[in-house]
Amino acid sequence: MISFSDAWLNLVNVFKSFRPTDVLDILITSFLVYKLITWAKVTRTGQLVKGLLALVVAYFLADWMQLQTMKYAMQYLFSNGLILLAVIFQPELRTALERVGRSRISQLELFSHQEEKSADQQWRAAISAICEAAPVLSRQKTGALMVIERKSRLGEIIKTGTIIDSVPSMELIGNIFFHNSPLHDGAMILRDGKLYAAGCFLPLSDNYDISKQLGTRHRAALGMSENSDALVIVVSEENGVISVALEGKLTRGYDAEMLRELLEKTLLPEKKSEDKKPGFWRAITK
Repeated sequence: MISFSDAWLNLVNVFKSFRPTDVLDILITSFLVYKLITWAKVTRTGQLVKGLLALVVAYFLADWMQLQTMKYAMQYLFSNGLILLAVIFQPELRTALERVGRSRISQLELFSHQEEKSADQQWRAAISAICEAAPVLSRQKTGALMVIERKSRLGEIIKTGTIIDSVPSMELIGNIFFHNSPLHDGAMILRDGKLYAAGCFLPLSDNYDISKQLGTRHRAALGMSENSDALVIVVSEENGVISVALEGKLTRGYDAEMLRELLEKTLLPEKKSEDKKPGFWRAITK
């Protein structure tokens, strides 16, 4: 057993060999890891990384249990892993490198001292805008499709639309879904309490039990809720009924008060708990 004095001497020796450049090394590496994690979370990369981690766990289990065939297959897979990853992640890698090439140091947010609204305040403002806009769209029988991103990042869906990245308001939402607007046929995406994109295409549900009275917007809302944990709000163009799709289920007949209650219950507690963590650790643990 190592004595306290030996442990103390080892610690002192570590700090004696510690150079100022080591601090810079740790900071740069931490920043790059943080950016890599946030990049993975907004693309399909996050899901693929989870699959790769599952393969790593399977390899160690095979090694521990002496499953030779499985271990050999895993070793063969990992030996060609770099080429395989380059092929799989080619679109994401290209996008990331192009973004780095276009970025300036001021855009890396490493030295940014600007204070943003808390996540709680942003979501409360977004909820108010949605609950004001939805009844107006309903009375006007203006079709609308609003997707609220939660833990599952919707980077691939956002790519199909137009980036807006604006504070949501009743007027802005109304303009997006106005029938002469170029973005009115697609879905609006809300991310982190902001109106992030519009005119986005959603996957349609393959559920054959859906009522034939429901149109394409409702099928898209269900498809989105089946493929992610997003909350999707639909306003019918035919009768103005407000519906919500969540976890593969469609509930109809919402009014402004019911909608506000659902959104506050679904969004605010989660965002409050996350807002207490620093940005770096929130990206890791989220």
